[in-house]
Amino acid sequence: MQTKEILSELARLYPDAKPALEYRTPYELLVAVILSAQCTDERVNKVTKVLFEEHATPKDMLSLTQAELEKYIYSCGFYHNKAQHILSASRDILEKFGGEVPNTLEDLRTLAGVGRKTANVVYAVAFGGDAIAVDTHVFRVSNRLGLAHANTPEKTEEALQKAIPKEDWSKAHHWLIFHGRRVCHSQKPDCMGCTLSEHCEFYQKTKSTV
Repeated sequence: MQTKEILSELARLYPDAKPALEYRTPYELLVAVILSAQCTDERVNKVTKVLFEEHATPKDMLSLTQAELEKYIYSCGFYHNKAQHILSASRDILEKFGGEVPNTLEDLRTLAGVGRKTANVVYAVAFGGDAIAVDTHVFRVSNRLGLAHANTPEKTEEALQKAIPKEDWSKAHHWLIFHGRRVCHSQKPDCMGCTLSEHCEFYQKTKSTV
């Protein structure tokens, strides 16, 4: 496994890799990440642009009933659970953290409705922490490349933490997402156009059929 070469090439390919979600505060990012589960960032940005006009803080969000919030976020899918999670997390932020999104992984993970991936994204992006959030792109690309050999997001995260220098965790997360979106697609990866193919375990195993 040529981890240094892979990371170096990803850094070269995506020097400006950053979150596609639009937000102004840690709280807005938290809500956007919750909404992004199995939904495109483009769709989330359209929804939050309207939602955040009058509900950009935990207190303002809690002025909505769950049914009212569901109407705002309906197009993001899984709107019932997402509304529940947003309101629960907002309540925790107000009652336990004085209205401010907590800035440690440990505290973020205590918020109702906030899973490991969401906490990692907020910690890394909003607070500059070292974390790797494993979404579908990160899971797919890292296992294809051979940076990880794992069958769950949690085990993939552990493998990436061992393979990648800690100071590069957050950047690598975005590099892998960009590569998954632009080159290493789920159904038809562009292996012939990929500059990482010589280092890629997936390509080496399947190149006779790709």
